[in-house]
Formats: sequence, structure tokens, C-alpha cells
Amino acid sequence: MSLDNLELKTLGPYFGLPEAASLNAVPVRSSSICVTRIAKDVADGERPIVSLPVCDAYFLMVYTKEAHHCDILPDGTRTLPRRFERGSVCLVDLSEGASVVLYADLHSATFLLPRTLIQEVVELSGTSPRPELRCRRGERDQVLSNLTDVILSLFDRQNASWEVLLKHLAIAICSHLIQDSVGETEAGVDDAIFPYNREAAAKEFMRKNLARELSVSEIAAAAGLSANHFSQGFKKVTGVTPHQWLMHARVEAAKDLLRGSESSLKVIAEACGFVDQSHFTKVFSRETGMTPAVWRAGCLN
Repeated sequence: MSLDNLELKTLGPYFGLPEAASLNAVPVRSSSICVTRIAKDVADGERPIVSLPVCDAYFLMVYTKEAHHCDILPDGTRTLPRRFERGSVCLVDLSEGASVVLYADLHSATFLLPRTLIQEVVELSGTSPRPELRCRRGERDQVLSNLTDVILSLFDRQNASWEVLLKHLAIAICSHLIQDSVGETEAGVDDAIFPYNREAAAKEFMRKNLARELSVSEIAAAAGLSANHFSQGFKKVTGVTPHQWLMHARVEAAKDLLRGSESSLKVIAEACGFVDQSHFTKVFSRETGMTPAVWRAGCLN
């Protein structure tokens, strides 16, 4: 399934919901917005994957109920699962696509915002140049939450007035997102802002140095931030501390070795940066609910 045609009528099929209700409108000139109401139930033990392909657009999700999922990164690794509060938002650049694993029911309003639409709103408002929107994960945003509540009410309208209202609301959403990015540019690095490129740099540094002891200061330096700003910002956007994320990454690396090699648990513990085999077993069991030996036996069988 492709998003090459940005005149998409629904995002439902990407969530396994081909009949999901959607609204579409052209707010300014020619570029359209697609809004889809998502209500996906996830049974106990299921871990459905939602994947959006590469396209020249942003994907915005506003959670209407608490959600629980993790991201699948471009290299295939998974982040720690985290909970997203009702009223929080995620904004993702689809230039590399996006994938998540659902751990619970997902109720949200989803928006496909083509870059051409962002540009049209920029020109309408007189803002210049077009900003790159700031990617956001799990941030609370009362403005977007309120606008989404109004948009969701449009799904129940029986007359044509919903389209005019959706055009105005879509412009308001895009303007709000643009202003957020403009504010970030003017303010520089703020304690409340943690750009995605800094997050990605920190994670990449940790993955490449799993086998040795890492300090928060060292990881922060790799991301080009102070230790305090890094720790606060990292937890804000990921929901976990750098240490918790590092332990998760070590467990994921250990899984690969348990699955694909005959190395002893001691050797795997050292290769993945655990203090010793006992520490490895403790952390692995806490993350997976089973010891490394039991997990490996399950893979082999």
C-alpha cells in the first residue's frame, strides 16, 4: 500500500480498519487534509503492527483515550513501550515512513498533512520560509486536543456544513504546528524542547557502545547537550530515562545473540554491557518475564 497519492481518502487500511470513517477537504488551494477516526481493539496477547509508508507528509495523531505502544525504528529495533495520555499528540515526519507496535486498544484522530498543505498555510499566513515541523511524541497539547474534539463532532453531521468547518479547523491546526516550529527556531534549545535529531544521535551512540559502561554525561555530549538538559528532554519525549532505554537496548541485543549464536550467557552478558551474568539475568527477566536460558530454549523449540 502506498501514499504516493496524497489525495488519500482514509488512513483506516493502515490500521487494519478499511471501513474507518474519514473526512477530507481542501483547506486552501489544492492540497487536501485527510482525517480518520480510529477505534482499533487489541486482544490480550496481540501485538499488531501499524506501518505508514514513506511519503512527503506529516502524520499527526491525537489520542482520544489512553494508548500503549512502541515505535519500530528504521533499523528494525523497537523502543520501550510507553503509555500515551488522552489528549496527548504524536507528530511524525513520514519522509522515512513510520511503524508502531500496539500493546492496547487505540482510539485516536489521525491526520495526514502533506507538506504542500503546510506550505499553502504558510503562504496564507505570510510566514516565511516554510518551517520543518517539530516531531513530537506523547506531548500534551490542549489546543490540538480541543480542535480535534470539534473535528470529531463533524463526523456526526448530516449536512454539508462539516466541510466548511473542517477547512477552517485544518488551517488552525496547521497554523498551530507551524507556530510551534517557529517558536522553537526563535528560542533555540530550550529546556522543554528535545529535537528528534538529538534523540536519534543519543540512541545511535548508545547502540554502538552497548558493550562498555556509559555515563549520562558521555551520552549527552554525543547528542550535543548538557547532561541535565539531555536527561530531562530524553525522558520527556521517550517516557523513560536514558539508563532505562540503555538497559532495554542491551536486552534487545542480547536477544539477537541468544537467538543467533551458541555463546554462553557469561559471554553474551559481557558483549552487551551487563556488569556480570547475574546482572544480565536480573535485567533480562525484568524486561521479558523469563530468564535468558528459558528465553533461548523457547526460540530453539
